[in-house]
Amino acid sequence: MKPIYVLFGVDMETDVGSFTPFYEGARHGTPFLLDMFAKKGVRGTFFFTGDCARENPEVAKLVAESGNEVGCHSLYHETIGDELFPIPGVKPLLPHEVKPRLRLCKEWVEKAAGVHTTSFRCPRLWGSTAVVNALEELGFTCDVSYPMYFYREQFAPYHPDRADWTKKGDSSVLEVPNFADMTMESKDPGLERDRDQWPLFRTVGAEYIFGKSLSFVEFCGKKEIPTVLAFYIHPWEFWPMAASYHFGEATVIPDEFITKNCGPVALRELGKLVDDLAGIGTKFVTARDLAEIFA
Repeated sequence: MKPIYVLFGVDMETDVGSFTPFYEGARHGTPFLLDMFAKKGVRGTFFFTGDCARENPEVAKLVAESGNEVGCHSLYHETIGDELFPIPGVKPLLPHEVKPRLRLCKEWVEKAAGVHTTSFRCPRLWGSTAVVNALEELGFTCDVSYPMYFYREQFAPYHPDRADWTKKGDSSVLEVPNFADMTMESKDPGLERDRDQWPLFRTVGAEYIFGKSLSFVEFCGKKEIPTVLAFYIHPWEFWPMAASYHFGEATVIPDEFITKNCGPVALRELGKLVDDLAGIGTKFVTARDLAEIFA
């Protein structure tokens, strides 16, 4: 039987993505997640924004000392790649801005955590050719940004083309597609975002996502390609989040699915998913591990 690899990537960012300036999840949710990982023998990759690491160096050090991998996640959870849909007030970086900001992110994260970083993920999985090329120049070896649900061409780790990151080539950076349900009939023409399985582990439950995982294993088997289940989660999902946030001149009200079951329910369901995946003999890996496996 071919190995089934599972990567839990934790995006270390402000609470509720870009929609608050707070780090309650990073500070309070991360220890719960690390404890659960330790008890179940899981090692994952924690992708820190530069700002998260600089504002919370104790959290960055805690992750590094736990034996999990510390990676990078842009400077301020900004759009550094190709925009897939517009977000008010958030404009993508220009291509020439990408490399210097990624370099600064890497510096901030490494200073806070006290470790060398080689893995990266773009906020919202919005990568680009400019991002991958900048990562290669900065010495990164793995990028876990490819949104399988959107491009629908690559389903297993690959080395990108330097002229088009969505195609296979000879970049030294390993590109890892993020898990999506490629067997369902999408009801979201064009974007097909309903294939993306986040955050259904906590809004629907572990049993549901495990079933989707098995479908993906079968999907990869039929295509005779390596099976890598790359999940993305966030520390704020493991700490209760408010239903709305007021900022003086406006109130941000996230869609219900964003904050539903954040806290103990999310931790419990993720633990169940880990047990179910372990039960079929999966190997839990870090992004750095994958870069070595698929070198």
